Amino acid sequence: MGVTKTLGPESWSIARTLGIDAVGENYAQEVAVKAAAVPISERPPVHFIGHLQANKVRLLARIVDVWQSVDRLSLVQEIVKRQSNPVILIQVNTTGEEGKFGCRPEEVANLVASARDVGCVVDGLMTMGPTDQDVARTRAAFGMLRGLADEVGVRERSMGMSGDLELAIEAGSTMVRVGSALFGERS
Repeated sequence: MGVTKTLGPESWSIARTLGIDAVGENYAQEVAVKAAAVPISERPPVHFIGHLQANKVRLLARIVDVWQSVDRLSLVQEIVKRQSNPVILIQVNTTGEEGKFGCRPEEVANLVASARDVGCVVDGLMTMGPTDQDVARTRAAFGMLRGLADEVGVRERSMGMSGDLELAIEAGSTMVRVGSALFGERS
């Protein structure tokens, strides 16, 4: 997945032309601007990967194909209200770092079950490696996500970004979120 946050609408067209499977976006307002500029027929699948406030779901519901940063039942309920059979990934805080979003690992099974019960297609789990990029801690975080995905029976394991994608692939990632390595450093 090509992460196109902070880039202009042309980044969606470029990503599609290059054969990138999907684009990842972090900011609701930015997604809306890009969607207004790029015809539906020219868009790659759009994944929302940033922290999501429930009040932004209405703005995004007609644009987002996959919601990757779902970390609480109230957000699940808001998405289901706006989209039928939404495809989601549950975001898990596998590092235990304060200030990082994601549900706690022990909450995953219940959140997956609750999301399925209300009509979501829970396609997988998502996490981010530790902020300090420590290799051992990164491997542990990614290994934890792989184990949790196996436990709850989901296929997608969205983990790894430009700085740790090799470790993520080694740990069984099925989806890496690559921005700066594809599009250059952001301003």
